[in-house]
Amino acid sequence: MYQFGLSLLFEVTEIAKSVYYYWLERFKKPKKDIDIVESIKQICKESDYTYGYRRVTQALANKGMTVNHKKVRRIMKEHHLTCTKFKHKTRKYNSYRGTIGKVAKNILKRRFNTDRPYQKVVTDITEFKLRDGTKAYLSPFMDLYNLEILSYRISKRPTIDIVIEPLTELL
Repeated sequence: MYQFGLSLLFEVTEIAKSVYYYWLERFKKPKKDIDIVESIKQICKESDYTYGYRRVTQALANKGMTVNHKKVRRIMKEHHLTCTKFKHKTRKYNSYRGTIGKVAKNILKRRFNTDRPYQKVVTDITEFKLRDGTKAYLSPFMDLYNLEILSYRISKRPTIDIVIEPLTELL
């Protein structure tokens, strides 16, 4: 092994003596964000790497640790703790099939208030994405008199049956 003096190394590498000692001291200092990094790693692991930096920041705040979101983002980037299981939203269900059939008249004309039960009953179909990736469709019938759900159906497919069956129950 060769032994050289520091002054010779500074001269050859053209590094200032102050820069060398600055970095030497910096490497000796303990990392001040170790507890934050460990907490972020734990949160990412618990969430199965589905949290981004915003949700991790909120989870840290829930644990009583106030950390700036930019710092959380930087730490996550440095330690490769990115959200790996993000999926873009899939296309929503649309029942429109073109100019097939007749368009129903707008009888309500935004007059949703009523003074008698069962005078105005409305429905809609809502799409839910389940944890296993499948979709479910909900079709509730609501009375506009007291906003009570009178009947409903849940189905794996948006067929006409999820509207017809609860309607026949009501009648």
